[in-house]
Amino acid sequence: MSGRVKSVLRIVMAGGILVLPGVLGLSGNLRAALMLAAYFTAGWDVLLEAADGIREGEIFGECFLMSAATIGAIILGDYTEACAVMILYQVGELFTDYASDRTRENVAALTGLRPDYANIETGPGKSERVDPSSVAEGSIIIVKPGEKVPVDGIIVEGHSGVDMRALTGESVPRSVNPGDEVLSGTVNLSGVLRVRTTKTFQQSTAAKILALIEDTSANKSRSEKFTARFARVYTPAVCLSALALAVIPPIFAGNLRAWVYRALTFLVVSCPCALVVSVPLAFFAAVGCASRRGILVKGGIFIERLAGLSAVIFDKTGTLTRGVFEVSKVYPDSREILHMAAHAERYSSHPAGLALRRAYPDESDTCTVEDAQEVAGMGVRARVNGSEVCAGNEAFISGVVGDDVRPCGEAGTVVHVSVDGEYSGHVVISDRLKDNARSAVDMLRAEGVGRVIMLTGDSESSAKEAAMSVGITEYYSGLLPVDKVRLAGGVKGVRAFVGDGINDAPVLACADVGVAMGGLGSDAAIEAADVVIMDDDLMKLPEAVRISRRCIRIVRENVCGSIGVKLVCLGLGASGLAGMRLAVFADVGVMVLAVMNSVRAMIPVTRP
Repeated sequence: MSGRVKSVLRIVMAGGILVLPGVLGLSGNLRAALMLAAYFTAGWDVLLEAADGIREGEIFGECFLMSAATIGAIILGDYTEACAVMILYQVGELFTDYASDRTRENVAALTGLRPDYANIETGPGKSERVDPSSVAEGSIIIVKPGEKVPVDGIIVEGHSGVDMRALTGESVPRSVNPGDEVLSGTVNLSGVLRVRTTKTFQQSTAAKILALIEDTSANKSRSEKFTARFARVYTPAVCLSALALAVIPPIFAGNLRAWVYRALTFLVVSCPCALVVSVPLAFFAAVGCASRRGILVKGGIFIERLAGLSAVIFDKTGTLTRGVFEVSKVYPDSREILHMAAHAERYSSHPAGLALRRAYPDESDTCTVEDAQEVAGMGVRARVNGSEVCAGNEAFISGVVGDDVRPCGEAGTVVHVSVDGEYSGHVVISDRLKDNARSAVDMLRAEGVGRVIMLTGDSESSAKEAAMSVGITEYYSGLLPVDKVRLAGGVKGVRAFVGDGINDAPVLACADVGVAMGGLGSDAAIEAADVVIMDDDLMKLPEAVRISRRCIRIVRENVCGSIGVKLVCLGLGASGLAGMRLAVFADVGVMVLAVMNSVRAMIPVTRP
């Protein structure tokens, strides 16, 4: 039998005992005995927790307040009030526990990451179902259609589509083939896959993300810390006030019983549980909502900082752009220039060389390439079909052909080409902007982000073209990593740096909020950044800001509403205009309303 069912049965039993004296017409000692039985049935755990708190020196908790108030009512002979307060308190606690548990369950369900088992291959056509944590690195596992990939690995056999919604929030399946990487937490949709694991379960993507979600309480926001400090000061203060209310007025006005009753009502009203429960729950719900959308936030403090962003600093390559270089123009428009440049770059690992080879897919034809040499930071030299071909920057080619090099005013990386000492032309290689880069920048400004800045190590012409294309007027080019740290550190206000999470780790670490784009499966991204957007969708950044700002609005509503209602009810209770029933509403009722409000932070924010 679950703990929640036991609580319901206990509440029902206490309620039944409470009404029994009235139904049977009992009075005197028998009625008092049944009332006490109802009281202890409903509140024995509250009394025990209050006693534990006193023994451990943590006296002023909500259980102490409820125990003191209800025991005082019993001493005054108000058995019905004492029992009703304890039963209603338990009803409120039951509802709050249910809402909190559902929020945590929703986080786990929405992320949908944790695999239940792994099928490890034991022989040809045979497999055994084991716990994912027991799968060693390098093992062969079988992933059948409809199953989660339990551990990160490389496909060695099979073709399929995988649903990555749990990791990235995107509903479009991704096709995978032998040689492709698959990450734990994704769902195999069609064919059977044989996968060689590249990590253990504890090192896999799903396990890391789940651990970060579960550990978000370690990075508490200022609002969460405020409520804890507030409760530590507030609770002793109201206890002393209640004691003064019970003792001082009767000295002058008499009627001790009435003033003690008012003091007990004051105690019930004063419980700060609405704040203590609802504020952390709102932040946890916001983290869960962001996780569902493929945005991993490492704690409430970063939700708070995202909500207060005044500046966003973007890296260019791989963040605003795709990070995949392509040939955009050839001068003069000749396939022969591409042919010679691509062959000269046959053995180069430079991005420019890769782009040239992609632009000339016949590079691996019968041409012979000999004596290939790469001059670091300059270019390459090789003998192609007996001709000496050089491809590189302007300075490199000038050393070969002299003043015949023709300058290029196009934005991008320019590769000049010479054949047998004569200038042939040049190729412009550029990095394509992401389709939604301009929309994301506009949306950030619409969310109230005052400054949007771009930092890059690229040339002035490339930086200017990219910045103007996405609507950024403030940009800096030709930067080293240390320059990015210096410039980012000089930006006033709450600032976020958005980078790829690997090359930009120093800047991510120094920003108020480090945001890693496309950090899925990258250990460096998850460790260096405070927020990991687990795909390359730039629109997730303004969405994270919207989720965070809604969370802060909910927290403020809970804080102002809870304190406001309690202050009013404290005044009414102290003046004798409110009794225990209003006190229960001010405590349990406000707590339930605040919890329901906090759960709203789980609801996804629709894009405008």
